[in-house]
Amino acid sequence: MTGTPQAAAPGPLSTPLTSLVGVRHPLVQTGMGWVAGPRLVTATAEAGALGILASATMTLPQLREAVREVKSRTGAPFGVNLRADASDAAERVRLLVEERVRVASFALAPSRELIGRLKDAGIVVIPSVGAVRHAEKVASWGADAVLVQGAEGGGHTGQVATSVLLPQVVDAVGIPVIGAGGFYDGRGLAAALCYGAAGVGMGTRFLLTRESTVPDAVKARYLAAEVTDVTVTTKVDGLPHRMLRSEMVAALESSGRTAALLRALRHAAAFKRQAGMSWAAMLRDGRALRHGRNLGLGPALLAANTPMLLRAAMVEGRTDAGVMAAGQVAGLIRDLPSVAELVEATVGQAAALLAGPTTRTPAPRTGGTDP
Repeated sequence: MTGTPQAAAPGPLSTPLTSLVGVRHPLVQTGMGWVAGPRLVTATAEAGALGILASATMTLPQLREAVREVKSRTGAPFGVNLRADASDAAERVRLLVEERVRVASFALAPSRELIGRLKDAGIVVIPSVGAVRHAEKVASWGADAVLVQGAEGGGHTGQVATSVLLPQVVDAVGIPVIGAGGFYDGRGLAAALCYGAAGVGMGTRFLLTRESTVPDAVKARYLAAEVTDVTVTTKVDGLPHRMLRSEMVAALESSGRTAALLRALRHAAAFKRQAGMSWAAMLRDGRALRHGRNLGLGPALLAANTPMLLRAAMVEGRTDAGVMAAGQVAGLIRDLPSVAELVEATVGQAAALLAGPTTRTPAPRTGGTDP
């Protein structure tokens, strides 16, 4: 199917998010690098939730191809996640406008100018933030909604738990708020809606579905993990990064500075070849990833190195040579449902809980099977 995305009929949990974006359910599949590709995003859109393509690991031509692939498979709304600090952010925004993508999400707060360009084109702008002040800033600049991730979330993370951060942001801004970090079933969705959120974003839970292209061996590592097997380290790129404990994480944490920089240089060179970027652009993006702090060559290389460490696991299946970003909920997930089964079970459970008090029962399985 092609053409303008068609809004879905209201679902059992209609919220300001579902009305804003035109989806049936208040669920967002977040834009995970090397994971959130056309197959997963299409399945999410077809299930009535909002799927987000991860573009940071794609070249511009690859992004256009991915967008068109999703549009050819579904007429439902979907989005694209962008790095607001990327050197080619303006070109990527232009691509979204040309391709008439419904939603632009951002890993960091976009500028007022980028928000204005997207809104002028009728694109819904949803930045991701990790602090109340950042939510207030993007709301004042015209963002349509905001996704707020608490400390339980995978990848780069902060220190404030979702249960504390989410109600703070809801109280601070007058736009729809999407909670993220620690959500994996209908109980979490119901709780977030009770906090005043308009929906929840889930990453690790969507990663562990049958439509996810993550290799089976890597999925098995996630499914076998306990809550204590999910850690936060600064040794990948100098910033707090939540991930599964692994051989690579142990090696990074025990490496000296020289060994870490040599490893970073080798992996950064590989990503440079794959992305077709210059060293200057890579280092500029690496410094930007560290929130503009004027740090030296070594920290910038560590940041530029991250995509290849993620790719080694998420694409190549090399759990010994890569890193596996993971929310704490990885320690609670034990099955691999289809995306449709996951969405149906999550929304159904939340709707039942919100309908009134019931006898406490174990959370239902989503219908998938272990690999």
